[in-house]
Formats: sequence, C-alpha cells, structure tokens
Amino acid sequence: MNKISSIICFNGKTHYLCSSETAISEMSVSEIIEERTNDMRFFDRTDEIASLREIRRISRDNAQFTVVTGRRRIGKTSLVWKAYEDEPILYFFVARKAEGDLCEDYRVEIESKLGVPTMGRAEHFSDVFEYLMKLSMERPITLFIDEFQEFFRVNKSVYSDMQRIWDIYSTKAHMNLVVCGSIYSMMTKIFKDKKEPLYNRQTRFMTVRPFTPTVLKEILAEYHPGHTSEDLLALYSFTGGVAKYVQLLVDAGATTKSAMLDNIIKADSIFLGEGKAILIEEFGKDYGVYFSILSAIARGKTSRSEIENIVGREIGGYLTKLENEYEVIAKKQPLFEKSSTKNVRYTIEDNFFTFWFRFIYKYSYMLEIENYDSLKTIINRDYETFSGLMLERYFRRMLIGSHTYTRIGGWWDRKGENEIDIVAENELNEEATFYEVKRKADNIDMDVLEHKAAAFLRATGEFKGYKISYKGLSMDDM
Repeated sequence: MNKISSIICFNGKTHYLCSSETAISEMSVSEIIEERTNDMRFFDRTDEIASLREIRRISRDNAQFTVVTGRRRIGKTSLVWKAYEDEPILYFFVARKAEGDLCEDYRVEIESKLGVPTMGRAEHFSDVFEYLMKLSMERPITLFIDEFQEFFRVNKSVYSDMQRIWDIYSTKAHMNLVVCGSIYSMMTKIFKDKKEPLYNRQTRFMTVRPFTPTVLKEILAEYHPGHTSEDLLALYSFTGGVAKYVQLLVDAGATTKSAMLDNIIKADSIFLGEGKAILIEEFGKDYGVYFSILSAIARGKTSRSEIENIVGREIGGYLTKLENEYEVIAKKQPLFEKSSTKNVRYTIEDNFFTFWFRFIYKYSYMLEIENYDSLKTIINRDYETFSGLMLERYFRRMLIGSHTYTRIGGWWDRKGENEIDIVAENELNEEATFYEVKRKADNIDMDVLEHKAAAFLRATGEFKGYKISYKGLSMDDM
C-alpha cells in the first residue's frame, strides 16, 4: 500500500519529514492536498524539488517523462507532492486490482482535478492515458503515477501501450509525466532493459537518496538540541538516513541512543519485520539464499570465499544480482587496485539492512519467544564494533558531501594488513590525505597511520610529488 508523509507534532510545532508512510487509503487525495497546505517543515530535498519544478517548466514546451526511484521508505511520493504542492496534479495510484476498477478511480480523479468530463467508464489504462495525452496538447498537465511497477500485475501490455501513445503524441503534448515505484529492480527493468517497451523513453531518471549526515544532524538539532555524538551516530547507524525510519523515531520522541534501541526492539515495532518485508518482494522465491549471503556479510564475512563457506554453495550469480540488479551490496577494492577477483570485499550499502541482518535476522529466534531484553543486551554488547564501522561510513559520506576531493576510497594490502580507513585525493591541487577513524580520539595513533600510508605509497606508486597530510577522526569531530 502506498503511503505519504507523516505529520510530526513536537514541542508545539508541526512538521513533516520527507517519508512516505501515512496510508493513502485512509484519506482522499483532496484531503492530502488540503493537509499539505499547512506551514510544515520539510527536511532536505532542495535540489530534487528544484529539478522537478524545472522539469515542469520545460514540459510547458516539450513533454517530459520523469522516473523517480529509490528504496522503499525513502520518501519518493512525498518528494513529488512537495515539488508540486502549488498546483493541482493528477495522482494515479496503481493498486493491485482489476484494470477497469483502476480506470474508474482515475476517471474520478481527472474530473475532480481538471474539471472536464471524460469519456465515461474505461476498461483499459491505454484509453485513459491517450485521452490525457490528447488533452495535454491543449493545456499543460502534470500526471503522477505511483507504484508504477504494479502494472506488471494488472496488465503487462500497459507498458507497450504507453510507449506507442507517448511516441505518437509527446512531440505535440504539454505533459509532465512523473512515475515512481517502490520495487527498485522492477523499475530499473522497465526503463533500462533494452527488451522492455519503455526502454529509454524517460527524459529524466531521478534517484532519491537517504538523508545525509548533515541533514540528520539538523533534524536532531531541532528535535533534541542537547543530543550527543552518540545519539547522532545511533540515528545514522540504525536508520541510514532513510526518511521513514527517522520519522518513526522522532515521532516517538526516541532521540537518544537508548531510546532509539528501545523503540526498535519491542513487540509492536515495524523495524523487526522491515528487512524481510522489503527484500522478499525484491528477491522473489530465492530470497533464502540472498538472505544467507547478506547475513554473512553483515557478520563481517566480506570475501566471496568466506561467504561461500557459510552459505555452502557457489554464489557468483547471486552476488552479481545483489550488486547490479538490486543494488543492495557493493564490491570494494583497495584504492588504485587493478580490477580482479582477488582482494575484493563485499559490503551492504544500506545501514539499516546492515543492522537488520547483523542483529534482528541473526537473532530472530529470540524475537520468536519475545525475549527483547536479551537481544538489546547483545546489541549493546556488540555496538561499539558495529558503530565503529558506521562511524567510518559517516565520515566518508561527510567527505563526499564536502566536494573537497576528487577521489575517496579505502586501502589494504593483499595480506589484509596495513588497512587505511579513508584515502582522499584532490588531483587538481595534487594533495592527498590519509584518515584514521576511531570512536575515541585517544585510540588514534598517528605514527601507525603514517606507517600504513608509507606501505600504500610503496605498493601503489601513487601521489608522487603530492602534498601528503594525515588526520584522525573520532566522535568528537561529528
């Protein structure tokens, strides 16, 4: 079921986060629009909103077809609503029901928003779409289709019909068509698979990313001004900046590390089943193998051989799909390492999935007998190691966001030794910085870092003539 942004009332102020989780079935589209006219705080997404509004402007002259993607709970629907809150837009939600019933819903929406009579009941979406494309030749129209991938289940021919109609009318139409979907792999297939009818028909492809550490810091500063670095790291570690998860914790007043953990690990928490609910739909019937792989990676088994030893089978094809089709994992190699299957590490890119597989999935047997306290004890026991990894990700993300460097990565030698957390290069200024990341500043040893950097310079032969610097980063620097 598609959902929209939730309202947050905190300290006497009304805000909403860029998430997508209030059930759309619980209110009409008109009610949603009315609700959104209030003076609400919308965090981040300024670039995306500006882009969507520019696309609308261009569509007044040339029809535009924008695809908005991103993982579930990231706030795709809310983003589009926010971008176009200044005009009535057509909102089509693709529910899993008969095509004729969907078309009836869309007919009502058209008559309500555009104030025009339609052709009466239609049984096929192609008729509705062609009507709107023709109408947009006379007046500008913004059409937002949500859960677009569900047409696969309703009627697969919808995509070929849309391709035909778009090709006929788009050169003369003033249509701003925006589609989004929550099953990333299916959305990617629809628009990036050469065999699919809508391949390359889009004029823009927008991916909604998680909140950056800077935005998370802004959110905590507003809802918990006295927050500590530990609180900020916990919010980043548990949610990964996914808007819905942030909203859930803030809405519950869980803005400290301990309160967040209490909110996540409890009987009625949506977090407990979240990983399974999201990924089973992506992976299909082979989800068990994929889950075993991800569980192994989350526990620190990052090489292919280590993962295969745990899973007990050859996993090359699964790893490729996880990386390229589902974009759940990433293949990491030491900086400047020539491409090879050796010295490769796999990581789960999504912080929440890392946390979910590391603790919730692994210890699901405790949850089955409702032993929440024991699970929290285990998480607290292992938290320092887990959050240390997240802290490295935090600073890497901060460095990327600074736009100071032209290349950022990590490095380790073939023995897995002399590991450097972050190597950052600015080739324009011929400067490079080696970073050591530790939770506590007292644990940073600059002599050891310089020794590792020397090993890097010998092994790679890079950064000759560069200005070299060394820095330590800890929770004090967050």
